Amino acid sequence: MELFSGLFSALGLSGAAGLNAYIPLLVVGALSHLGVMHLAHSYDVIANPYFMLVVGIFAALDFVGDKIPGLDHTIHLLGGVLNTAAGAVLFASQSGIADIPAPLKLALGLVVAGGIHATRTAIRPVATMTTAGLGNPVVSAAEDASSLTLSVLAVFAPILAVLGLAGFGMVAYRMYARFGGGRRRAL
Repeated sequence: MELFSGLFSALGLSGAAGLNAYIPLLVVGALSHLGVMHLAHSYDVIANPYFMLVVGIFAALDFVGDKIPGLDHTIHLLGGVLNTAAGAVLFASQSGIADIPAPLKLALGLVVAGGIHATRTAIRPVATMTTAGLGNPVVSAAEDASSLTLSVLAVFAPILAVLGLAGFGMVAYRMYARFGGGRRRAL
């Protein structure tokens, strides 16, 4: 049972990193530092106060920059690397999945975070076009809130985090079908 809980937690955290690389790193770092959760041994650096300070600075810069139309697209391009790497590290850091080989854990985290981030990056232009960029801060705030919620759920109620990821996938698919799917049919 611990393997499933650890796997669901890892999936939730890597999915949260796909939305925002910094929030789940800070949540996991703080909870590990406080002794609420335990990380796999080689990932203890996430709980280091200096590491959390650096991540916090980048989180603040990302929080502001992601609300500015135009700059947010640049941040998403950089996030293609940062978010997926954070997702891979967060997936692999979970001590409850020690039986899974490290390369597989990193690959699974990379795929989950990369898929969520790619979906997020594909959806954002729809918000930009339909609201002339005025909706971007709202969408960004929703992404940040979703990342925080997924991060907390991944630690304390992992099954709910996985259900949240499934819900995100359904919403993304519906948005694609509504806004992006029509262009393909017209061709």
